[in-house]
Amino acid sequence: MPSRAEQGFHSDMLAGVQRLKKEIGYNPTRFNQMVAEHGGPETVRLLLRGRDASDGFTTLWEHGRLDMSCEAIALLPWYQDLFSADELAVARHRLLEHNFDVDGFNQKASANPPVWWKEAESS
Repeated sequence: MPSRAEQGFHSDMLAGVQRLKKEIGYNPTRFNQMVAEHGGPETVRLLLRGRDASDGFTTLWEHGRLDMSCEAIALLPWYQDLFSADELAVARHRLLEHNFDVDGFNQKASANPPVWWKEAESS
């Protein structure tokens, strides 16, 4: 059975796709297929193993929406345990290479963590 973090990450990937469709008219078809086949966390692990960033990453960068990239989401404190140190380093490197403020993003996001993570942190 998937952990709460795995379930949350998968849900966030699906919600992000819907949000991107609405906000910038982007429908990441191949990403959707991968998430349906492998689940959110494993899809992102596969993408982080690639030598280069995906076409979707480039599209998000072009629209100024790297905050919605799976690289940025993977670096959130409540999801970091789902990924290896190498995978997180790749995610951070890709974002920094495109002038994305990873630390600022995490600081802002940490002001509103998911309920399940707040509960786990307090126990």
